[in-house]
Amino acid sequence: MAIIDVYVTFPNADEARRVSRELIKKRLIACANIHPVESIYRWKGKVEETFEVAAHMKARKSGWRKLKEEIGRLHPYEVPCIIMHEATANKSYIDWVRKETA
Repeated sequence: MAIIDVYVTFPNADEARRVSRELIKKRLIACANIHPVESIYRWKGKVEETFEVAAHMKARKSGWRKLKEEIGRLHPYEVPCIIMHEATANKSYIDWVRKETA
């Protein structure tokens, strides 16, 4: 089974936890690692510098489409960052992701 790491940014830790909990309850992700990040980007013609929170979410590759749609539905941003990376891992971790997203 292939797994993915989905990188998503949020305006704050409360939003990251809220969305992550919902995705775990729905078994779309096995876990989320949440950490602060500093972001610099152009938005509506202006360069912005903000503190955000990023989450790395581990999931099944086969669930990517549904996961992406659900993150978009739950996310507070007008244009959320939802980036998927295919990942390899040790067998016991892959087995755990499979079990938690069944």
